Amino acid sequence: MATTGNFAPFAERMRAENLPDIVIRTFEHYFDLLAEGSMGLIPEKFIQPVFDVPASADFGPELQAAGRKALPQAVVIKLNGGLGTGMGLARAKSLLPVKEGRTFLDIIAQQAAGSGVPLVLMNSFSTRADSLAALEGKLEQGEIPRDFVQHKVPKILQDSLQPATWPADPALEWCPPGHGDIYTALVTSGMLDHLLGAGYRYAFVSNSDNLGAVMDEGLLGYFVQNQLPFMMEVAPRTEADKKGGHLAQLLNGQLLLRELAQCAPEDEASFQNIRRHGFFNTNNLWVNLQALQALLAEKDGVLGLAMICNEKTVDPRDRTSPPVYQLETAMGSAIEIFPGSGAVLIPPSRFAPIKKTNDLLDVRSDNYVLTEDHRVIANPARTLKRAFIDLDPEFFQFVDDFDARFPHGAPSLLECSRLVVRGDVRFGPDVVCRGDVEIVNVSGAQVVIEGGRLLEGRIEF
Repeated sequence: MATTGNFAPFAERMRAENLPDIVIRTFEHYFDLLAEGSMGLIPEKFIQPVFDVPASADFGPELQAAGRKALPQAVVIKLNGGLGTGMGLARAKSLLPVKEGRTFLDIIAQQAAGSGVPLVLMNSFSTRADSLAALEGKLEQGEIPRDFVQHKVPKILQDSLQPATWPADPALEWCPPGHGDIYTALVTSGMLDHLLGAGYRYAFVSNSDNLGAVMDEGLLGYFVQNQLPFMMEVAPRTEADKKGGHLAQLLNGQLLLRELAQCAPEDEASFQNIRRHGFFNTNNLWVNLQALQALLAEKDGVLGLAMICNEKTVDPRDRTSPPVYQLETAMGSAIEIFPGSGAVLIPPSRFAPIKKTNDLLDVRSDNYVLTEDHRVIANPARTLKRAFIDLDPEFFQFVDDFDARFPHGAPSLLECSRLVVRGDVRFGPDVVCRGDVEIVNVSGAQVVIEGGRLLEGRIEF
């Protein structure tokens, strides 16, 4: 693709940052779409719902056996580029203690060691040093590199479609290109060639904050036996998931992923209709590395994943700063470009991400247990549905504030169906919540729940 006049400033800036040619050409592909007026929308009239997918619960022992046979050709890749800024973290989110004093990365390394499958991280420049230091001495995997690094791309000024500049903090002129960059980064880092050269054929990819996403022999066996080039693990959508990316299909039956940012306002009702679009993407994905290599060669390195155009300000903390476009892609959208790709319905145990401190409290509590094979699963002793937890964001959104208010660890939530906290509340040791609990502090000062207290119903201070 020839560099257009409008794109030339971006190409110059990206070359000055030593970004590989394939990254520049990929970004140019999306810039041209934007310049032509595309916002990456996927209209409802061009897609159809998916009403049925195979369920892993129905997989028999023959698939388990096929998976065990294929394990020596499998690798686990964890997306580890996030800093957890939404939770007030300044380093890799995976270094946050999550269960029994162990971090996400501790548990992920133990899971990999237990399965005997190599672990590879996709880091960002911000997470790489700390994460690799944390893994030192914890995992042996021969000559397979421990990580590769995702790229960065320029932000685009909305009014002129020129590169954004922000002298107060030049780092804010750049943004990550979304986790769809994984396919490009596998190439530019040499990781794809290294894995294929070492005999690896199948990659299981998932987020580092989802500790339920472990190597599964049955799923691997299904993927291998059906000779799928790409497979997405999906789960049933609920009202809580209605804004998440959903599975759909084109009129020719090809599967695709549609994110909320790819939905026009007039289609939002259909997008959020969980009876129409009943499956969401868990971001647990399976990739045939040979199929990926062939597709990249066919497309000259530019896969052309569906574009996501996010409208932001150049400084996300300053709403008066210039409006920009951030062009991203989702790795799950590759389901549309692999002919013959598939999807499979998984149990809830494989999808338990921690996005907010509400989730962190749930997993740190006795609602979840850490098994001997290093899986974090729902406590079998819990007889209720998953607890609804809503902590006051003013006092609990950031991890430092959260930890200060649970200095003795999480209260017992095993018999709690709902916990809502409003106001500044600190919990003592051995607190037990039972049933529907709502704590409201309007006193203007922090209140302390004394140790050993049983909490039930509405409690006001």
